[in-house]
Amino acid sequence: MLRCTWGSGVRIWGSVSGRPRSLGLFWSCASRGAPCLVRPWSWGARSRNSVEKTPWRWGAARGVQSSSPLDARVPQDVLLFQHDRVRFFRLLGLFCAAQVLFWTYLAHFAFHSLRATGSKRQDSDSQQGERPLPTLPGGATLNPGSNKWRYGFTASCLTVGSLILVGGFAFSRRSVSRVILHRGGQEVSLTTYYLFGLTSSFTIPLRHISCMSHRSEVPAMIPLKVKGRRFYFLLDKEGRITNAKLFDITVGAYRKL
Repeated sequence: MLRCTWGSGVRIWGSVSGRPRSLGLFWSCASRGAPCLVRPWSWGARSRNSVEKTPWRWGAARGVQSSSPLDARVPQDVLLFQHDRVRFFRLLGLFCAAQVLFWTYLAHFAFHSLRATGSKRQDSDSQQGERPLPTLPGGATLNPGSNKWRYGFTASCLTVGSLILVGGFAFSRRSVSRVILHRGGQEVSLTTYYLFGLTSSFTIPLRHISCMSHRSEVPAMIPLKVKGRRFYFLLDKEGRITNAKLFDITVGAYRKL
C-alpha cells in the first residue's frame, strides 16, 4: 500500500499491486485516527460555504466564472425611453402649413398671371413691332407667357410644397417619443409624433425590432428598424433612457429581420 501525504491531513491512497485502482481522496484530522472519505475532485466540486455565498457557473469548455445574464422578462411594464418634443413638432407643423400655402399661392399666380402677361405682351408686340425675347445662357428663349413655361413653373411650385409637407410628416411619424417594454418582455410599444404635436402608439413583438447601431456609436439619433415598416424609427439621444442595461438587451440589440 502506497501512501502519499500532502499538507496537514490530505492523503492519497492507491494500490501498487498488479491491478490498477483509481485513486481516492481522503481527509484525516490530527485528533482522529481513522480517515474519512471525501468525494473525488472535479471541476464542479465546491464547498458548501461557497455555494451559499456566491453561485458559480463554469463554462462548457473553459472553467471560468460567468454571471447570469440580465433577464428581459420584466414583471410589469417598463418605460425604456422618453423624449418630449411636442413644442418642436407644433412648430414643424406650422412651418409645413405655411410652406404649403406659400407654394400653392405661387403656383396659382404662375398659372393665371403668366398667361395674362403673355397675351398682353403679344398685343403690344403686334402694335409696336416684334421685340427679341430674352435668351438663357444655353441659347433657349425665355417666354414667360408660353404654355411650356407656365405649366413647368406651376408644377415646380406644387412639387416643392408637396415635398416639404411629406418630409415633415415622415420625419414626425418616425420620431419616437416613448418606448415601453411590456410585461413578460415579449412586446414593445412605440409612441411616435404627428405634425402639430399629436402622438400615436403601436405595439409589436420584440423580435421584430432591430437596432442598426449601438447608442454609443451614433452622434445624434439611434436608428431602429421595424419589420414590415419602411424607413428607420429615430430615437433622439437627447432623450432619457431610464434603464440602459435593459434597453441594450431588448430594443437596443441587433437582430436579423
